[in-house]
Amino acid sequence: MNERITEALERSNKWWKEEYEIEFKDREIYEHIKEFIEKRQILALVGLRRTGKTTIMQKIILDSLKEFGKRNVVYFSFDDFREVRLLEVIKSYESIMNKKISEGKYLFLFDEIQKVDHWEEQLKRFYDENPRIKFIISGSESLFLRKNIRESLAGRMYEFNIRTLSFKEFLLFKGKKYDNLNLYKEELLKDLRSYLYSNGFPEIINESKEISEKYLKENVIEKILYKDIPQIVSIRDPSLLEQIFNIILNDPGQLINFDDLARDLGISRQTASIYISYLEKAFLIRKIYNYSRNTRKTQKGMKKYYPIVLPIGLIDKKESFGKVFETFIINQLQGEFFWRDTFKNEIDLVLQNPVIGMEIKSGEIKEKDLVPLQKFSEKFNPKYKIIISYNLESKINGVDIVPFYKYLLRGESRAKKGR
Repeated sequence: MNERITEALERSNKWWKEEYEIEFKDREIYEHIKEFIEKRQILALVGLRRTGKTTIMQKIILDSLKEFGKRNVVYFSFDDFREVRLLEVIKSYESIMNKKISEGKYLFLFDEIQKVDHWEEQLKRFYDENPRIKFIISGSESLFLRKNIRESLAGRMYEFNIRTLSFKEFLLFKGKKYDNLNLYKEELLKDLRSYLYSNGFPEIINESKEISEKYLKENVIEKILYKDIPQIVSIRDPSLLEQIFNIILNDPGQLINFDDLARDLGISRQTASIYISYLEKAFLIRKIYNYSRNTRKTQKGMKKYYPIVLPIGLIDKKESFGKVFETFIINQLQGEFFWRDTFKNEIDLVLQNPVIGMEIKSGEIKEKDLVPLQKFSEKFNPKYKIIISYNLESKINGVDIVPFYKYLLRGESRAKKGR
């Protein structure tokens, strides 16, 4: 039996010997995950580093101890065990407990599983051979970076993206509850600034701007670009990956032409395309499509790219705050579509089911700003047309102008319908 594995199992499964308690603040995603706990399929928690995947696993453990039994719930992190196979962990557990996993009902939680070579093949075999074991896995950003992993586990897995805190969750984590949004307008605007500095990462919501900047650079961005992605896929030059990321980071929402990008960086179009796909799969950037009723046309058209993590340096610059605010809203609403026609009429965001045309404005709003929305309306007849503002509330020519905090905190249900 591998002593390192045994020690790690005994150290990280405290509920085997003692009462188990954790501090957990409600996350919107957790209620959704709970609906799938009793399903046969594997649950995969994916997302950026430090967004709370392990904490959610701990909450699942706490809520599952009674159903499975304390010593039938097994957690293991592969963070320092890249060379270990899943079978070794399971055999070590069986030896400690003098059990056989073929007998009984078990919950296995494997954290940072993407660090293990060919983890998907090993997990698939255990899943198929042990119908009474529930598997929950997690992976920081690169869980599905390699090709065909999703396909190999098709039908066997449900995937959940654990994102940074939403603005609503951020306020709850800070212990703030405003019973009158009109009355607390100034406080909410300050809260937005604080949220933007933390980028919604739970560990730094109470930290200074300087500490947050260092944390994001060293614990999130650099580790993903120079450690996580190169460990999973072949990257000849990680600094090139960083260059492409910085182009999107410092100019959010730009239309990217792969031919132009490749020429500017002195690389092939294929390399540019592959590196951008890695950044997407690592959850560092978001791609949104030009909206059309024709799916093929949507897929073929040029795309816009936004960073998921905003640089703090842009937040305090007055001239760039409009882009920062636009990126914030796009990410809060998990935007998938914008709209732009051949005459360069353009709106920032299109939500679906029902169709909502949305402009995002951080400053003054004039009647001419409504023209793209009107053009979009003539073509697609959306159910709603709306402008999300920083702090303005009004109505112009039948278009509602709503401050972001009212839309995000009161209009949550409408926003979700459009995702």
